[in-house]
Amino acid sequence: MSEEIEDELQLLLDTELQAEALVKEAELKREQMIRQAREDARNVEKQFEARLPELRASFMEKAEERAVQAVAELARRYEERRAQLRSLAKSREDEAVRAAVELLLDPGRG
Repeated sequence: MSEEIEDELQLLLDTELQAEALVKEAELKREQMIRQAREDARNVEKQFEARLPELRASFMEKAEERAVQAVAELARRYEERRAQLRSLAKSREDEAVRAAVELLLDPGRG
């Protein structure tokens, strides 16, 4: 029986050593995965930083396009309003000239 116990103990010891080896292997794989993940993150960050000038340029280009459109819209509105005011001024001028002519022709009306 003593031999059986020794065999069982040896089996348990071997199993424990295998388990420890598996744990150590898993820890190494975990560390490797962490290192790889950090490296991947650094690479992605570098790629992003490398694209920043391109992103900024694209943003500035779009902002400039919107600014040009806004200025064009304001210029169009200004011209419309200026035309309205000119028309109104011309109309008032015509009325004033008519009134002045009437006043000159018939001073008793005024």
